[in-house]
Amino acid sequence: MGFRKYYVILAALSLAGCASSGSVVSSGERYAVNDQLSETYPLGAGDKLRVTVFNEPTLSGEFFVSGDGEVSLPLVGNVPAANKTTRDVAADYARLLADGYLRDPKVSAEVITYRPFFILGEVTTPGQYPYVSGMTVYSAVATASGFTPRAKKSRAFIRHRGEEAETEFELTPTLRVLPGDTIRIGERYF
Repeated sequence: MGFRKYYVILAALSLAGCASSGSVVSSGERYAVNDQLSETYPLGAGDKLRVTVFNEPTLSGEFFVSGDGEVSLPLVGNVPAANKTTRDVAADYARLLADGYLRDPKVSAEVITYRPFFILGEVTTPGQYPYVSGMTVYSAVATASGFTPRAKKSRAFIRHRGEEAETEFELTPTLRVLPGDTIRIGERYF
């Protein structure tokens, strides 16, 4: 009788270990089919911008957002870019150029390389990879050479840059990755 009770308790503990520790997100903007990031994308360290000043090729070029969240632009120096949109950075640059350098400058900016994403856990080659617009968790896993045999293929844990905790998502073909995300693929137990 002691062994039977022991096995029942062991089975209950095993099943409890498989239970999710929190609620699983299965809908929302992460699941929206959208190949382009919106114009509200907040810039951050690692993003590369193409800034164009109309009729001023020496003031135009490609620039990185530095680790301290600034873009170093010709004539005006460092311009804050962290958590701003490309439209905000272009407007700031135009305003600074208009202050003694150019008359009515026309400036545009676009992201040409997004900051990388990170993937770890039960993937063959965990690490840092370049973000591609429209990327899903499935394509991120493929970039990391696929799932390991022990991967739990029904859930993914994602922590977006600046967030303290990861969120558990139902893994579907439309679950999107955003630049700067850290994705963790969990391990299955059976």
